[in-house]
Amino acid sequence: MITNSTAFRETNQPWCNDRRVQTEPAAGNQRFIIGVAGGTGSGKTTVADQLVNCLPAGEISLIRLDSYYRDRSDLTFEERCQINQDHPDALDWPLLLDHLKRLVDGEVANVPSYDFTTHLRTSDRSTVPPSKIILVEGILIFADAALREMFDLKIYVDTDADVRFIRRLKRDIAERGRTAHSVIDQYLTTVRPMHMQFVEPSKRYADVIVPEGGMNQAALNMIIAQIRAMA
Repeated sequence: MITNSTAFRETNQPWCNDRRVQTEPAAGNQRFIIGVAGGTGSGKTTVADQLVNCLPAGEISLIRLDSYYRDRSDLTFEERCQINQDHPDALDWPLLLDHLKRLVDGEVANVPSYDFTTHLRTSDRSTVPPSKIILVEGILIFADAALREMFDLKIYVDTDADVRFIRRLKRDIAERGRTAHSVIDQYLTTVRPMHMQFVEPSKRYADVIVPEGGMNQAALNMIIAQIRAMA
């Protein structure tokens, strides 16, 4: 087990905390719950997708935190644009916890859809069926204590800030109709401060830290092998 950040970065391998990483579901729990966290643009979505794709359909369920931004249709568009979407208060934690507990109990979860262009939930819902392995992905999932306690394995994707910012800039312009000026302004006023206040400190809760996100194939292969062994 590698036990210092210098070593894991030099070997390009995932780093594990000193406490033992669970490799089996907790007693009485027939499902194994994995959390994948990291800063915006870190590559956590790529990591989550690769973990999902390593198993046949139906053996792993994926929940994305981005689906659980609170419905603020009571506000005007201008007011919604002023919401700090990078603060934990912007998220509907009770609904996410309810859906995760439903999956653990063998029930389906009707996950909402969120439109980042209008800052509203849409009428669309996606049905996520229960599986032996449940994966939750999102920037703030280790910052919420109740959610954090549900994870059997916590993975934090760690990528340099400049790389993360460039990825976010490209994504928001291409996929969310944003201008470069608005992306930069949001990054400086909310994204970076909230990352330093909530996301970066949550790294200490991780069982495994993966440097360079989806680009670290060696780390992904090790985690995928463990997941396949459990499936």
